[in-house]
Amino acid sequence: MTEHKMPARSLKKWILPTLTGLFAIYASAALYYSTLEPEPLRLGATAICALLFILTGLIRKTLQRCAILLGMVTCFFIWFYTDRPSNTRDWAGEYAVLADAVQEGRIIHVHNIRNFSYKTESDYTPHYYNADFNLDHLSSIDLITSYWSGDSIAHVFLSFGFDDGRHLAVSIETRRQKKFAYSTIAGFFHHYELTYVTADERDLIGVRTDIRKERVYLYQLELSPQTREAVFKNYLTEIHQLNTQPRWYNTLLDNCTTEILARANARTRYRLDWRVLLSGYTASLAYDLELLNTHYDFATLHRLSRIIRPENATPDENYSNEIRESLPITLANK
Repeated sequence: MTEHKMPARSLKKWILPTLTGLFAIYASAALYYSTLEPEPLRLGATAICALLFILTGLIRKTLQRCAILLGMVTCFFIWFYTDRPSNTRDWAGEYAVLADAVQEGRIIHVHNIRNFSYKTESDYTPHYYNADFNLDHLSSIDLITSYWSGDSIAHVFLSFGFDDGRHLAVSIETRRQKKFAYSTIAGFFHHYELTYVTADERDLIGVRTDIRKERVYLYQLELSPQTREAVFKNYLTEIHQLNTQPRWYNTLLDNCTTEILARANARTRYRLDWRVLLSGYTASLAYDLELLNTHYDFATLHRLSRIIRPENATPDENYSNEIRESLPITLANK
């Protein structure tokens, strides 16, 4: 009997401290990366949280320790789930103005389309404009993947094309406050609101190809006209709702890739595909779903779909045509 009881006792010795330690790290990080103000309150709450977990770990009586831990966990989740996102913060310049979209019959009125002129990534001239788009003239949706380091992680967004040559790019991003630098870890907590940046391609793609010098790829999605319109209208609905119903961004659950799948009404099993988390492989997933040009194998399509820009190029009024000149979608139509 002793041989059977020893493992159980050993488990009790390490399971509770391990779970307590993991939750203490998570709770402390959640407070540290929260939007609590003023700053001393946020830092003080983080320190007190960590200290309380440490002191609780020193209590010898298991029942007493569990009761205190349960109370602390309950208090944390009450705070966490009542911590609401907001549209009224001191935002970084590129996120200062929210886009909006209103449908009137077959006409879509899009407000605050961003079109910044960049000298450097941080030196730019803000500019916004309004435009109307006719759903009957929606002719394409392009998938853009932009890599800044390695092949596993990329920023992924869509650009909606119209038969008059105009393109409306929409990027799902973290809405960052001016006082915070970007942090990948912070995206796992209530640190950034989620935003749909609605912009001219000269801005949204151009800053990546010509200013940041990232590796940028553009693939045309092969969708029926009905599906194209449904995806576009889903995006527009979310853009409008975010003006009155802000949401938290979450690196795992509500990021640029999962939001694209949600707006496209993707089947659940594909939302759980490993390539959703490793966003650099999103195009590969789209290819396997037969949403891309399958006349090429994926390796060839990927190579041909890279946007190549001349040295020292800057986005001009013909930018959308220029970046598509040598891509498979243009070659196939010649």
